[in-house]
Amino acid sequence: MNIGEIRNVNGRLTGSIATRTIDLPRIGLRKVDSMSDRAPVYEILALNVARRWVQIGALWEAFSKKTGEAFLAGSVDDPGLPEPLPVALFPTEDGGYTIAWRRETVRAEFAGGFGTSQRSYDERTQDGFGESTAGNNGALMGAGAGAGAEDGEDLPF
Repeated sequence: MNIGEIRNVNGRLTGSIATRTIDLPRIGLRKVDSMSDRAPVYEILALNVARRWVQIGALWEAFSKKTGEAFLAGSVDDPGLPEPLPVALFPTEDGGYTIAWRRETVRAEFAGGFGTSQRSYDERTQDGFGESTAGNNGALMGAGAGAGAEDGEDLPF
């Protein structure tokens, strides 16, 4: 799913990312100068509330397994986000990039990485999601049911 774009304007790579819960109206890519082959190609920068540029991610060069075409892969991360946002940037004809979001999934045969999982929920637990923690009357049962009870505190769930 496309969630943004980067344009090459006067030699600067700037753009935006927007999803239902994330709005980064001004981001930029800064080239990383490094001799290390493990270093990212670009740092992803964004303007913070004080209007200062801060690093929120990094991008490495990657290649399509099917076509061999080059693209950029990395993630956007910030303490304000619940988890990193994996992204892939694909070159456009004008020297910019289209930003696509990619969901990270576990490959059962390799115990991690990107791709489609070959393992179903049913293989992890018998019922797919495990046993219910709610009793017949709706009260919390099982793991965590007694938490806070020693203080006389009622839990709202």
